[in-house]
Amino acid sequence: MFLSGPCSSFVHLPLVCLSFCSTETVMDTRTATAELGWISFPANGWEEVSGYDENLNTIRTYQVAAQRIYVEIRFTVRDCASIPSVLGSCKETFNLYYLETDRTVTEGVDTIAADESFSQVDFGGRLMKVNTEVRSFGPLSKGKGFHLAFQDLGACMSLLAVRVFYKKCPSVVQNFAYFPETLTGAESTSLVIARGSCIPNAEEVDVPIKLYCNGDGEWMVPIGSCSCKAGYEPDNGNLCRACPQGTFKSTQGAGLCQQCPLYSRSTIEAATLCGCRNGYHRGDMDSPEDTCTSVPSAPRNLVSIVNQTSVVLEWHSPRDTGHRDDLSYNVICRRCHSPERRACQPCDDSVAFVPGKRGLRDTRVEISKLRAHTSYTFDVQAVNGVSNKSPYPAQQLSINITTNQAAPSVVPIMHQVSSTSRSFSLSWPPPEQPNGIILDYEIRYYDKLQSSVLNSSMMLSETTSVVLEGLMPGTGYVVQVRARTVAGYGVYSKEMLFQTLTDDEYKSELGQQLSLIAGSLVGGVCIVSLVAIAIICSRPDMFNGPTPTVTFPTLSDGHNPNEAVREFAKEIDSSCVKIEEVIGSGEFGEVYKGRLKPVGKKEIPVAIKTLKVGYSERQRRDFLSEASIMGQFDQPNIIRLEGVVTKSRPTMIITEFMENGALDFFLRQNDGQFPVIQLVGMLRGIASGMRYLAEMSYVHRDLAARNILVNSNLVCKVSDFGLSRYLEEDTSDPTYTSSLGGKIPVRWTAPEAIAYRKFTSASDVWSYGIVTWEVMSYGERPYWDMSNQDVINAIEQDFRLPAPMDCPVVLHQLMLDCWQKDRNARPKFPDIVSMLDKMIRNPASLKTGTNNIPPGPCIHPLLDRMAPDLSRVSSVEDWLAALKMTQYRDSFLGSGFTSLPLVTQITAEDLQRIGVSLAGHQKKILTSVQSMRPTMDDQSPPKGNMLATCYCC
Repeated sequence: MFLSGPCSSFVHLPLVCLSFCSTETVMDTRTATAELGWISFPANGWEEVSGYDENLNTIRTYQVAAQRIYVEIRFTVRDCASIPSVLGSCKETFNLYYLETDRTVTEGVDTIAADESFSQVDFGGRLMKVNTEVRSFGPLSKGKGFHLAFQDLGACMSLLAVRVFYKKCPSVVQNFAYFPETLTGAESTSLVIARGSCIPNAEEVDVPIKLYCNGDGEWMVPIGSCSCKAGYEPDNGNLCRACPQGTFKSTQGAGLCQQCPLYSRSTIEAATLCGCRNGYHRGDMDSPEDTCTSVPSAPRNLVSIVNQTSVVLEWHSPRDTGHRDDLSYNVICRRCHSPERRACQPCDDSVAFVPGKRGLRDTRVEISKLRAHTSYTFDVQAVNGVSNKSPYPAQQLSINITTNQAAPSVVPIMHQVSSTSRSFSLSWPPPEQPNGIILDYEIRYYDKLQSSVLNSSMMLSETTSVVLEGLMPGTGYVVQVRARTVAGYGVYSKEMLFQTLTDDEYKSELGQQLSLIAGSLVGGVCIVSLVAIAIICSRPDMFNGPTPTVTFPTLSDGHNPNEAVREFAKEIDSSCVKIEEVIGSGEFGEVYKGRLKPVGKKEIPVAIKTLKVGYSERQRRDFLSEASIMGQFDQPNIIRLEGVVTKSRPTMIITEFMENGALDFFLRQNDGQFPVIQLVGMLRGIASGMRYLAEMSYVHRDLAARNILVNSNLVCKVSDFGLSRYLEEDTSDPTYTSSLGGKIPVRWTAPEAIAYRKFTSASDVWSYGIVTWEVMSYGERPYWDMSNQDVINAIEQDFRLPAPMDCPVVLHQLMLDCWQKDRNARPKFPDIVSMLDKMIRNPASLKTGTNNIPPGPCIHPLLDRMAPDLSRVSSVEDWLAALKMTQYRDSFLGSGFTSLPLVTQITAEDLQRIGVSLAGHQKKILTSVQSMRPTMDDQSPPKGNMLATCYCC
């Protein structure tokens, strides 16, 4: 049989019943030149066409573009025990061969054995039992077709039917997106990404829009979605239907079309807004779903109460509010030269309105600071949220008033100009509202301790100043002033206290004044002398010898660090610091290893962060802010600050030196080297440090294995406090809200912190769960190579990282607890420390129920990435590349392991001998070898997917 590709529907070979009890050819399609007449389903699946074989002979083929095919065989086999005459040579199995066209050696052989055989024979015929077996093979990437053949080596059997098929995910509309028919991948565990496109009249909600097609032809893990756009509603989940006339839909989404609100209409299909009828409007803040409204009518019954230069206006609300509840009033003031409102002009800004003149909710306003004997017109307008939409002016009610005669307003304030022991001089500004010509001012004053306002002294002044004389030395006087016009006196100003000098104070001040006068005279003489000296010194011919020079001291360019650094960080003299070598780089500059020799103490190794040249003041402040935070902490699992260098360049932050560097790099370098109990001890140290930060009301915001440092004793310490913030505890739920943009470490950050930038100790707990996963996977990258957006989408769909290889169940459960969507359901750091302490005290809990495969069904592409890609391995080099251990290629080949069958015999001692010393690498290699051995023990040729390992349930 010859087929030109794998299958999605199927074809049936017309083997109605081919029986053979000896080796013979039952069908050879290579000799067929006419139509084969095989049964295919559906009609557009397999296509029968003519082609040529390697000898250019015409042959008939069935073709389709797929990478993996399945063969279903229905057959019967007779029990050899029922045929005594051929018992020695009889078999109950036969072989299935498959070969790609351009290969010369059979690529795959499967031995087919019957689940049930038959032996009973009667005169009515044989009672046969039908067996069904399915085999698959791939990938078929050659594009030139393949052969299938059946070989019988001594079985008495009947081949009833052969069905050759392939699998595909059908075209589908999901989440209002269309996904085309998609063939499955080359392996049964492969996931094939299908990109979707929005159906007509739908728009994207989240991008990218995609589905994953698994090896069974099923869609899974939808990412992204579409929804019906404005003017269209969903219909049966697969169609966006236009809103009919008289209805509308204003926004994109899953909502349905709505009837037009009152006083509005739509005359077209797919309307996103119903237009208001004539005379009706929507306000600027109204939504399309709100009723159209109209402007209010005029206020009613406007009355006034005049009191000298003030007036109170009152009115009733309009009869028609326009069907709105945002009614307000504006009061317009105009000053007129006559009551007939001729030659009116807007009132001065000095006129006061209480509570205001625009946007009034009450029907009353008090207006003051008007001019006396002046005519005014007041218009009261009723307005609402659509008044600015109307082409007509707002409805209003007007009233005319004339103010009465009024006294001057209050003098605002007084100032003391000078003072002696017997007098002081005062001044003041005129009243804001004189209400006529000021005739004079009356000043009232009295001794604060000996007198009262009843026996106070009076004095008049025609100007805005006065000198009060005949006062007592060192005495405080209460003074008030008021203005007078033809209408009489105004109100006294508020009481103010002024003090005369004592006799001694007066003499001292007089002496100082005399000294100042004398000093001024002497200073004038000195200035003249200095000018003369400067003129002489500028002429070298006026003296013998060189010209003298004068050096003036200047301020340095440096400046003190902020208050927090001064308070919490120790300043270190740069002469005590010795920089040795670069060990990394940070956001602000290089990181060095160095030595610190404090005065009177022994030299210690340190890490030195430096601020790069050309920094801005903000960069320097941000650089030192980390030191100001670190300096407040004193805990064994928090990196220790030794001090800062701010008074010389470069600016430095000096911390204790951690010999093993960042935790993620350290774990990758020592893959599989540590027992689980030691990893738990490291996690306990990190949790202890975070518990201390939480107790100090600090949120780290960037907790990750890369920001955990490890010393020579494998003690882990939390570092990198560049994003740390103090939590205000004036609420029951201390939260830090970031108002700035910038990057967020998505793979380590809690969903509420990503969505709303709300950072709490609970969001640090989420990050701790990711760190735990990093530790147990020896520095693997969380979520592998998924994009940040795909990570966010997966988390929103409740996907959580699976347990790493050999991770105890209790530790993975701790991770899942840290990844609770509800932040209040996550454990606190004290609880985490307690849980880890119990695990350390009871090591047996870490040995039971370990996970060798990720839990649960394969529902996400991340799980598929956990297994090594061994689908196309055909050599030792390919095998090592699939295991990501190409560094051992020369060791394997040089030690004689040059083929895969030889590799299957390798032992742990062999690995140690050829240089694979890391326990984790040895375990990974031996696990792969173990999966190879059952296949290699078979006498059949190796299959293309022989190294594939099941990582899914």
